[in-house]
Amino acid sequence: MRLAITYALLALVATLLNIAAQDITHHLYQGPFSLPACVAMGTGVGLITKYMLDKRYIFRFRARDAAHDGKTFVLYAVMGLATTVIFWGFEFGFDWLFGNRPMRYVGAVLGLAIGYVVKYRLDKRFVFR
Repeated sequence: MRLAITYALLALVATLLNIAAQDITHHLYQGPFSLPACVAMGTGVGLITKYMLDKRYIFRFRARDAAHDGKTFVLYAVMGLATTVIFWGFEFGFDWLFGNRPMRYVGAVLGLAIGYVVKYRLDKRFVFR
């Protein structure tokens, strides 16, 4: 139970940073392809944040060296591709359905929550064995 609560709290931190990065990007750039740019920036911030938090607090992972850490991060990112499809599907879906930024963020939060549950299982099995 303690691990589930910790994971949920860390996922919340990564989610908040993802949404904040998207919002900051939106305020800085509103030109062509601004929505994909915002989502990509948030995804990158969320991915890096979640990796650092998961490897330390969830899986207690210690890389042998920088190359090992890099290889683990790449595997972590690859496992995240499926969950990113879930996250983006909800975010872009809510944007299409409701046509406003607050509801797009609601979709993002829902997609991230579902994606993080799937991601934990993939990471436990394939990344941090």
